[in-house]
Amino acid sequence: MTIAAEGSPTKPIAIVPAALVTIGAILLFWVLTDWGYLPLVVGVIGGILTDRAGASSKLGQDLSVVAIALTWISFISLHADISNAGIAGFTIALGGAVILPYTITRWGSKDRRIRFPWAGGRWTKRMWTYIVVVVLAAYLILPFYFLTSGVYRNWPAVQDWDMIARLFLGVNAVGLWDELFFICTVYTLLMRHFRPWLANILQAGIFVSFLWELGYQSWGPLLTIPFALVQGAIFSWTQNLLYVVTVHLLFDAVVFLVIVHAHFPEALPIFPLVRGF
Repeated sequence: MTIAAEGSPTKPIAIVPAALVTIGAILLFWVLTDWGYLPLVVGVIGGILTDRAGASSKLGQDLSVVAIALTWISFISLHADISNAGIAGFTIALGGAVILPYTITRWGSKDRRIRFPWAGGRWTKRMWTYIVVVVLAAYLILPFYFLTSGVYRNWPAVQDWDMIARLFLGVNAVGLWDELFFICTVYTLLMRHFRPWLANILQAGIFVSFLWELGYQSWGPLLTIPFALVQGAIFSWTQNLLYVVTVHLLFDAVVFLVIVHAHFPEALPIFPLVRGF
């Protein structure tokens, strides 16, 4: 499979506990059942057992960190709420999900695996081209998705500048957090044990489950699954967190505009291709 931290090969059996943790996230955030805690616990135990059997190294430790963060997030509802209480709840839950793994690994186990590489060198023509493609695709696809599925109703209908600003900041803050947690934390830890393509699939399952409860429902996974996989791939390609975050926030800027347009089409008539939906 791949080479673990101490040089011992990660064997295929180690996929099972990692997959169980991903399944736990799917049950918690997509299916919305507390049964998701069971595969989380079993997955962590399985990782510890594969470590002891020599089939992996530090897998139990890394899966436990991910499971702790997912459990922490699960204590709040992820439905969009831009009230003071809602913002406070999101800040504590999502902030803790990044801080806890970083603190546990950096100072608890003296492991520097989780890092946030903001500086990644000069952006290439290929990287700029991809940004243009993402923004154009978001402009063409997102209005059709939100309006035909009706999922825009999962976000509040903002009516004054204060609420509009709160929605804008909330959408972008969650987008930034997505990269800090799903990519820089979950994906990075999984890549210690598995090839990037497999680690990417495992993190995407967790990523998309979170987005489902957040509001990207109906046929949203047809969009969010490729997005999660591509975000992981471009992080592996560039090792540039600033670039990955820029891509995500530009995408989320279109999401914000579509939500406002969906609630008040006459106030923001910038998506003529979906007029009449």
